[in-house]
Amino acid sequence: MNQATQRTIFRWIHTIFAVPILGYIYSPFDKLPSYAFPTRFIFLPVMVVSGLWMWKGHAVRRMLTKKPT
Repeated sequence: MNQATQRTIFRWIHTIFAVPILGYIYSPFDKLPSYAFPTRFIFLPVMVVSGLWMWKGHAVRRMLTKKPT
């Protein structure tokens, strides 16, 4: 998979998982308990990991593929 395709996939994942978080922020207060668990433990971590991968993924790939000397 080339870099442009990978960036596009991570951008879409990041965008799609941001929509439920916006719903959590702007939903009525009485609906928050039903959104709390998936937002805290699914949507937010996926957004953080995909954002970090888009930002510093090149450094992580370099560390993982570096040959020991």
